[in-house]
Amino acid sequence: MMRSGKFGFFVVVLFLSSSNCLAWFGSSKHKSSSANQQPSSSSSSPLPSLLNRFRSGSSVVFPVHGNVYPVGFYNVTLNIGQPPRPYFLDIDTGSDLTWLQCDAPCSRCSQTPHPLYRPSNDLVPCRDSLCASVHQTDNYDCEVQHQCDYEVEYADHYSSLGVLVNDAYVLNFTNGVQLKVRMALGCGYDQIFPDSSYHPVDGMLGLGRGKSSLISQLNSQGLVRNVVGHCLSAQGGGYIFFGDVYDSSRLTLTPMSSRDYKHYSAGAAELIFGGKRTGFGNLFAVFDTGSSYTYFNSDAYQALVSWLKKELAGKPIKEAPEDQTLPMCWYGKRPFRSVYEVRKYFKPIAFSFPSSGRMKAQFEIPPEAYLIISNMGNVCLGILNGSEVGMGDLNLIGDISMLDKVMIFDNDKQLIGWAPTDCNRVPKSRDVSF
Repeated sequence: MMRSGKFGFFVVVLFLSSSNCLAWFGSSKHKSSSANQQPSSSSSSPLPSLLNRFRSGSSVVFPVHGNVYPVGFYNVTLNIGQPPRPYFLDIDTGSDLTWLQCDAPCSRCSQTPHPLYRPSNDLVPCRDSLCASVHQTDNYDCEVQHQCDYEVEYADHYSSLGVLVNDAYVLNFTNGVQLKVRMALGCGYDQIFPDSSYHPVDGMLGLGRGKSSLISQLNSQGLVRNVVGHCLSAQGGGYIFFGDVYDSSRLTLTPMSSRDYKHYSAGAAELIFGGKRTGFGNLFAVFDTGSSYTYFNSDAYQALVSWLKKELAGKPIKEAPEDQTLPMCWYGKRPFRSVYEVRKYFKPIAFSFPSSGRMKAQFEIPPEAYLIISNMGNVCLGILNGSEVGMGDLNLIGDISMLDKVMIFDNDKQLIGWAPTDCNRVPKSRDVSF
């Protein structure tokens, strides 16, 4: 995760776990002593017919709020707990763990939009199988057997320390059913928020590929396919979804990389400037909603800057070094109000990814998906030098370059897909309680 200097694909989960989760309906209450009970399968129970509805495929859709600039992040509202309470969560496909700032009590918490989360007493045990999976070994220490401690740390030293608990998430499925789904989350009682990365949210929504991510937990209960997607609007807002929402035949598809099983990354890509090959191939790129901006490795970034300077020579815009909004900005004869006023001076860039067909899968980034208009009325480059923030040769495709595209990460089929669309039109779900 990254917000103008923060990225979560480098997140390190030091110690976490999740126990088997239980879905239940209506006003039923969960007690920690019955965490492993299975729902009744008697003929009077609605569960069999409900499960049949889910086997045919379902999904959950959440409206999203925020923008790339000036807000700097996108968030979604989830209702968690008993009774359920709303929480604003920062959306991050670059990390797995969902966590809330937590009154356990909290030793270090930032100001939050809602009262701190009061945790359930249903602790995730240390020797849970997911804990072993995260550590990739059975040989890890358990200081406290009945709880699983965790610490997540992001590249800018943003971090959360806490314990894992199971609690209820209220979810409205597109098949017309509302469920209280019991899943694991982090109770974060000690957070470090550098000034540059603070945002007024209650916690983090981890949507990565690991077993602790919300989409993996939902999939393990048979409620949705292991597919997560999003559609972020350039005008602000949009939506995210779990499960099947879009027909994959309408998408441009590329296989997930076998090189990186933790993040949503495609195979080796070639960089295209203005429709022309640049000679930069074999690039490794990660798609990450935890990053507001896009990051190129040092060589690719320097090539981009050189190309832009050549392209802009003689154009009626000049560099604006006094504007510190982003590293590279330009001013015009008068302040700009929209990127559409200046897009004619810029050309599209693209990543060309491997595809199962003869044609390459081209991820095009038009000027409006790599430029912003600053508060000073200048146009600024929303692609930054990743090597300056410790990313090495990695390239990261952030929110700005995924605007007005539906993005789909199909963990079942190991595919990444995209297509241009109107992200202001949120797919409707019927909010029906059962």
